[in-house]
Amino acid sequence: MIKVLLLEDDLLFSETLIDSLEDYDFSFTHVADGEQFLIKAYEEHFDIFLLDINVPLLNGIESLSQIRAHGNSTPAIFLTSYQDKETLKNCFQNGCDDYMTKPFDIDELYLRIMSILKRSGKAIDALVFDNLTFNPLNQTILQNNTAVVHGGKVVELFKLFFENRGKIVSKDMICDRLWNFDEEFSEGSIRVYVTRLQKLFENKKIHNIKNIGYKIDF
Repeated sequence: MIKVLLLEDDLLFSETLIDSLEDYDFSFTHVADGEQFLIKAYEEHFDIFLLDINVPLLNGIESLSQIRAHGNSTPAIFLTSYQDKETLKNCFQNGCDDYMTKPFDIDELYLRIMSILKRSGKAIDALVFDNLTFNPLNQTILQNNTAVVHGGKVVELFKLFFENRGKIVSKDMICDRLWNFDEEFSEGSIRVYVTRLQKLFENKKIHNIKNIGYKIDF
């Protein structure tokens, strides 16, 4: 899970961004002004900062500058409507690692984040499970080096089983990982994704532990 601190006062834009990137295993803390950004940045550890510039109380550039002055080296990307070279220069002089002009492509933002995290040593390593490999850069499952699944709930289920290998994965754990609290799900929908994942395994079997959950043989 990649922890993101987002500084953005546009609620609709924030919700869209969060909804899009949470599918890639990102966890967001969202603040709408520079002072709240500083409080959160000092209180918690984050893997990356995403910042707008024109926000209340303390703008994004000043906020990042203060963080850098206190020795915080968390990678930072500015997401802004400003396009002039002077603002761009100011962002980098005050400690940003990248800069994207709105509107931008979400997939491009994701790739830039992963590239920055890789350079900083924070990127998620590939997960190897039997004949399957999870590539965190593009959220793809490969089977014998051939991509078979890209993103979505099957990928999340694969990661959940990997993280709990050798243990029983309860239905509650699956529901918490695959669905938001306000989304509807059923026993049947859980079985659908378990079955899809089972088809990818050649030598392992996912066992149904009655009334509890599932477990993979090792």
